[in-house]
Amino acid sequence: MTNDEMRRRLLAVMDKYWGYKDFRPGQEQIMLSVLEGRDTLALMPTGGGKSLTYQVPVMARTGLCIVITPLIALMKDQVDRLRRMGIAATAIHSGLSYSQIDIALDNCVYGDMKFLYVAPERLATEAFRLRVQRMKVTLLAVDEAHCISQWGYDFRPSYLRIAELRKLLPDVPVLALTASATKLVAEDIMQHLDFEKPNIIRSSFARPNLSYAVRHTDDKQEQLMRIVNAVEGSGIVYMRTREGCEQMAEKLQQAGHSVAFYHAGLPHAERDMRQEEWTKGKVRIMVATNAFGMGIDKADVRFVVHYSMCDSLESYYQEAGRAGRDGRRSYAVLLVSSDDRPTILRRFEAEFPPLEQIKSIYEKLCDYVQVAVGDGLYASFPFNMHDFCARNHIFAGKVLAAIKLLQQNGYLTLTEEMENPARILFCVSRDDLYRIRVERNDLDHIIRTILRLYNGIFIDFRPIDEQQIASVSGYTVTHVKELLKRMWQMRIIRYIPSNRSAILFFDEERLPTKDVYISPDTYLRRKQLMTERFENMLRYAENSDTCRSVILQSYFGDDQAHDCGVCDICLDRRRRARASAAGSAAQDTDADTALRHTVIEALKQTSATGKELCRNINTDPARVAAVIETLLAEGKISTTASGKLVLIE
Repeated sequence: MTNDEMRRRLLAVMDKYWGYKDFRPGQEQIMLSVLEGRDTLALMPTGGGKSLTYQVPVMARTGLCIVITPLIALMKDQVDRLRRMGIAATAIHSGLSYSQIDIALDNCVYGDMKFLYVAPERLATEAFRLRVQRMKVTLLAVDEAHCISQWGYDFRPSYLRIAELRKLLPDVPVLALTASATKLVAEDIMQHLDFEKPNIIRSSFARPNLSYAVRHTDDKQEQLMRIVNAVEGSGIVYMRTREGCEQMAEKLQQAGHSVAFYHAGLPHAERDMRQEEWTKGKVRIMVATNAFGMGIDKADVRFVVHYSMCDSLESYYQEAGRAGRDGRRSYAVLLVSSDDRPTILRRFEAEFPPLEQIKSIYEKLCDYVQVAVGDGLYASFPFNMHDFCARNHIFAGKVLAAIKLLQQNGYLTLTEEMENPARILFCVSRDDLYRIRVERNDLDHIIRTILRLYNGIFIDFRPIDEQQIASVSGYTVTHVKELLKRMWQMRIIRYIPSNRSAILFFDEERLPTKDVYISPDTYLRRKQLMTERFENMLRYAENSDTCRSVILQSYFGDDQAHDCGVCDICLDRRRRARASAAGSAAQDTDADTALRHTVIEALKQTSATGKELCRNINTDPARVAAVIETLLAEGKISTTASGKLVLIE
């Protein structure tokens, strides 16, 4: 198939399923590279249409695409969108029950599934590794590929397992996607993914319609009010803390604006409702933490204001980039005060607690979810951060920092908050359970059903599907839950009802605390990398002479960056040039007036030729000639027959 034929096929698929008539910048080149079977690293800005670069080629031919992504909420969002278009898609992650995962994997082996979304921690499980070799995989897509690089800002060891997956799928090309990779990170990604040869397709990170600006002020609230009053349309205001979100939303409401706040502490249903209201324009301004970001599909955001500085340019670019996706003029404003630098540095220090404290938090985490030493490999547990911190009297920031470092060292992973299935663990022996079944006829049937459906339930917590138990047993779901609670009260089982929480996933079995090893070199390297990112963010904020867009583009490796003309630096430069030009023009006008007076005074004394005037007046002859021409045109002077200039009285 020729490139033209492939191009026509891709466009036909895009039009049929997504309604797009043409490619966005960079998409065509990436899609053609995928169809040619080449390993490809695609660097595209936020909102550039990354997901289409693997979805469209897969729909243009037979076979299944495995998509690896760490964001479960985004994974669900993508699956739901594809299904609404009539495209077969499914996902497996730590929030599903074993039976649900089995069904999803079987559908990929025996069904006509086109997309399988997988959380990276699932790659190492035996169930996945056995089934994947029987799937007709045509493409391996790696989203948020910067997570595979130890030089990236969000390194995750579970991503390193992708190279092992490639060995199971030796003839399957890989498409790695990211919106934030420096040159060093890009090279690291290709190395870890075992690219046959380097192949980077880089879209421009320039956003010509997006005006970046930094406002230095010690009254951020006043500046924010100015912005929301001056710029029409919807916007996002990013705050550092949940409390700050709520307080700023209240102040904006009091000022007469339509506002909602959004953070991870809100119930899931409440968050969904608020996001939907904002998306549909019922609410103009969303005040949010960085939890507000995934799955945002609103093209007409006119402004994004960062009330507090981000930890890195990567984060800032992604969040600021949610403005102006419709191509119209929009604004990304960073508010900076004089005490931001020391505040950021203090926050940064908190990101790296002492190594012994990290070990202590690891021990407390294991005790909290009741994982014994030597157990827990690939196990997952609902995790309530607020409850954990309250029980152990530890500040949440330190816990999050410790978990991040434990995650980067491959011990465990904390997922974002999500809907979790119910979980149970039998607390009695098999012999005692048999006795209970004989003595309690009301419990015998539910116990037999559970034992028939789930294995390993005496060893560890197992996710269960209450709907499935009801279907097999013939009971209602309500009755199943009542029986489970009854057995819980009788201490036959431990029962965790379905809930919404984060998931703590153990990448390794629990180790004795003394054996938990976090390399000091790794620790110091991560600290150094974070320091550099903080400093890059600070330099961006303190810059006063380089185009903001050029800084961002250069940071992400775009060597062709040029001034945007619309950021605060470019606009200020243009204003100064205009003022300078106006000043020069004024000076020239004054000088010409004085020269005009000199010429007239000279002609009052005696007539003279133009050459004589130029010789007698100590200035640029061209300027004297210009003044003579003006006076002749005005009829102030005339020329005699001998060629001399005379003043007309």
